[in-house]
Amino acid sequence: MNRDWIATARTLSQALPYLQRYADATVVIKLGGHAMGSDEAMDEFARDVALMRQVGVNPVVVHGGGPMINDMLKRLNIKSEFVDGKRVTDAATMEVVEMVLSGLVNARIVQAISEQGGRAVGVSGKDSGLIICEAEDPKLGLVGKPTKVNPRILRDLAEKGIIPVIAPLGMGANGETFNINGDTAAGAIAAALRADRLLLLTDVAGVKNAEGDVLTELTATQIREMVADGTIAGGMIPKTQTALDALEGGTRAAVILDGRAPNACLLELFTEHGAGSIIRND
Repeated sequence: MNRDWIATARTLSQALPYLQRYADATVVIKLGGHAMGSDEAMDEFARDVALMRQVGVNPVVVHGGGPMINDMLKRLNIKSEFVDGKRVTDAATMEVVEMVLSGLVNARIVQAISEQGGRAVGVSGKDSGLIICEAEDPKLGLVGKPTKVNPRILRDLAEKGIIPVIAPLGMGANGETFNINGDTAAGAIAAALRADRLLLLTDVAGVKNAEGDVLTELTATQIREMVADGTIAGGMIPKTQTALDALEGGTRAAVILDGRAPNACLLELFTEHGAGSIIRND
């Protein structure tokens, strides 16, 4: 008998306790980086999400779209200003952001999941009062910080077996549209849903120690200590802060994992070794 078939059967058999463990669990996935970069990676991600739903997990996908926004602004010859490395989002820029996130990017992900047999629906944080925002910093214009998340629409979709795909936009108290960092939006949604897992797909292997080794398990206290002593630096700081905020809000665990690894989400949920750095409360 073919050894590959035997190995596949063994893998499925070993996955049983994990399949049972995550039955009916809510898993919020922040999709970004490599997984959005090619049709092949997108198809693989979509297949993983469809499979998760098939075995009883309730996946909720939140996506970014920075590179696509940059590309469209360039094509439309809309110049951006930056303050402390962050883009100022004025009304003209916001129109492009909404068009790209709610239109091009969101529709592409929904289509990819649908092609793999999943039932997916695109929503934005503006739909059904999902995310209410305030300005993160007046100097940045329409960049929002979530102040309230009403996840009812997401629960309604989950009950019907539908996978929500969420564009990170929010609504202000005066009806204005805000652009939200994708990680921040995912963390706020995971907290509001009291999700079992928040999976942050990145283009790095995970959280590393001072020697450069990936740490597979961490506590919130260890994360704070590593930020304080400079072990965690640069772009990993906001990622780990998102994880800590989600834990504080009621998420059971957050995982920073390598979205470049094939089937990263399935490896993390349904195998013993996982695929990144899991962060839990102390």
